Amino acid sequence: MTAAATPDPRSELPGRTMAREMAEQPAVLRRILSEGASAIQDVARRIAARTPRFVLLTARGTSDNAALYAKYLLEIRLGLPCGLTSMSTTTAYGARPDLTDVLVVTVSQSGGSPDLVASTRAAREAGAITLAVTNNPDSPLAGVSEYHIDIMAGPEKALPATKTYTASLLALYLFVEGLRGGDGAPARVLPDLAEQLLARQGEVRTLAARYRFAERMVITSRGYGYPTAKEAALKLMETSYIPALSYSGADLLHGPLAMVDNVSPVIAVVTDGKGGEALQPVLDRLRGRGADLVVIGPGHQVEQASAGFVLPTDGVAEEVQPVLEIIPLQLLAYEVTIARGQDPDAPRALAKVTETR
Repeated sequence: MTAAATPDPRSELPGRTMAREMAEQPAVLRRILSEGASAIQDVARRIAARTPRFVLLTARGTSDNAALYAKYLLEIRLGLPCGLTSMSTTTAYGARPDLTDVLVVTVSQSGGSPDLVASTRAAREAGAITLAVTNNPDSPLAGVSEYHIDIMAGPEKALPATKTYTASLLALYLFVEGLRGGDGAPARVLPDLAEQLLARQGEVRTLAARYRFAERMVITSRGYGYPTAKEAALKLMETSYIPALSYSGADLLHGPLAMVDNVSPVIAVVTDGKGGEALQPVLDRLRGRGADLVVIGPGHQVEQASAGFVLPTDGVAEEVQPVLEIIPLQLLAYEVTIARGQDPDAPRALAKVTETR
């Protein structure tokens, strides 16, 4: 008679679905690079041939932070002016601007939110070149868009989005590189480095102990790191319910710095490059105020903070570092939530497809 298998105790732990999907990220990044890059470049070439004069980016939630990253890429790498869409101007107010020769990029994990579908349909009817970036090529959003990019993350069951976020970043990076005729070579280091970061979860667990009883947090960055700050704040709020405020470092100095004191936890995402250089005066001001400053970034920056997590950014192009920056912050949201006795797989008031109109 065969003995029954001993149940894996980890299978009953809270947050097991989120943990599993965070762990899938290196494989997802490899899949995009090996199986998806050529299709993304083909879409990019076809759109580049139509010479769009402006780009509008449309998204909600986590995808909105990925869209903001694309805005930085498009403006810095291509010099192409970009804006973030206010969907209610179309869906609620019925506005119909002239979008001739405008590229409208809609980013959505599920591709099922009615307002995204409606605004994309309206944009196409107004003359826009429409591109959907989704995890579901059979979605309504992909159906109403002229072009589609599949981020190839596989089914995401956890309510907090993790692997679809980093997959969206990489897909958008490859798309922008395709628009400018590049091959996206700087992204090839990402899967291995992502694997290394996930292996350092113990470091993040130690860091999470600082925030077990936090009543609020501030997360700041500049440049390419700013979308990371916004996404980290969103992950902390939706899993642990800690009010987490995200600011561009420049905006933090314009007033909100007044709320920071020696008991206020601040996380600074310091990109290794021009964004990190631009954030330096903010870090100096925060240290001057005695803030509890934690740095996610290069080693020399971490050494000057109260605590931190060193990112392996030596030799990594600044524009792809956000794919790495968010991983320890995803782990932090997970670990803080567990430490507070909550389940990151079951955040209250959160649905996988948010049906705004």
